[in-house]
Amino acid sequence: MESAFASASAITDQRQRIEQYRHILATVISSNDVVQAKKFIDHVLSDDVPLVVSRQLLQSFAQELGKLEPEAQKEIAHYALAQIQPRVVSFEEQVLIIREKLAELYESEQEWSKAAQMLSGIDLDSGMRVIDDTFRLSKCVQIARLYLEDDDAVNAEAFINKASFLVSSSQHEVLNLQYKVCYARILDLKRKFLEAALRYYDISQIEKRQIGDQEIDEEALEQALSAAVTCTILAAAGPQRSRVLATLYKDERCSKLKIYPILQKVYLERILRKPEIDAFAEELKAHQKALLPDNFTVLDRAMIEHNLLSASKLYTNISFDELGTLLGIDPQKAEKIASRMIYEDRMRGSIDQVEAVIHFEDDTEELQRWDHQIVGLCQALNDVLDSMAKKGLSIPV
Repeated sequence: MESAFASASAITDQRQRIEQYRHILATVISSNDVVQAKKFIDHVLSDDVPLVVSRQLLQSFAQELGKLEPEAQKEIAHYALAQIQPRVVSFEEQVLIIREKLAELYESEQEWSKAAQMLSGIDLDSGMRVIDDTFRLSKCVQIARLYLEDDDAVNAEAFINKASFLVSSSQHEVLNLQYKVCYARILDLKRKFLEAALRYYDISQIEKRQIGDQEIDEEALEQALSAAVTCTILAAAGPQRSRVLATLYKDERCSKLKIYPILQKVYLERILRKPEIDAFAEELKAHQKALLPDNFTVLDRAMIEHNLLSASKLYTNISFDELGTLLGIDPQKAEKIASRMIYEDRMRGSIDQVEAVIHFEDDTEELQRWDHQIVGLCQALNDVLDSMAKKGLSIPV
């Protein structure tokens, strides 16, 4: 190998020298020899080879990587990146190709996070080469999607946040849609269920069936709608959730969904029983059933809060013991959940700790007060108009 390198470097004509090196490279690639490949990289990056030649040879090497056996490809690619690192500014284009090839290999092996990490090493803010915003956006979205395959919302969010600065001016419809889907999934994984529901619902309303080269089928839209319903049901019980439930319940498409029966009961503020909750649980993803610090699962908390809010519509007051029995939990835990919901203005009521009773306030009372205020305002306005008429003042209509 050393003699071949010496022979090639001795050639004075640059074009012939490059051709000779490419011949050596072809031999190395076909042999699948890791040791020889590393020697080739070391030589190409040495002072014996001019920079302009090194760039072309590393470009060829990067493009030929895919011909190696997977394990050899990984070892050689990682070695090349490590050797290039001290002079990475001079080889940004070559590093880009190597990282993309290696990410493609990891992706084919379903090593999603490794693929994402490989792509995240690409310098998207380089001052040495021109990078357009569409390329930056595509890489940020691609990395986020890969992290999401491993349910890694933290790293995915970091790249979606970068993409958010680019997507507002993007005219690339496919990338814009992929960004929206990633954002919804991140909110879902972070248990920001109400925000996620709104994002999923927005996606489900896409009217186009062809965006760029991507076909939007009805099944994908139905999945987005179903995800919107699921996230809404899991969201913290309260007025905001009720408004989104109303929107979904009135959407005719929801009646065709498998989870429509539970949507109907939740919207109508019916108390949900264990068989219904268990059936709903079968449709959930792992993070939607995760255990929380208070030893309730995400689903448990959502169902307890829903049933508590439903109970507030049925009862004027209820003791802690009776409420605990109704919700299937310890009375002290029932009191704690109720007090939090009242404090956060998600349920109207008050707690009498001496009597160990929760008093619920009916929203109809507040509506009646509003009605009386409106009647009073209208009456006052009529009095003003009557007074103006008696004084002969013109009344604009």
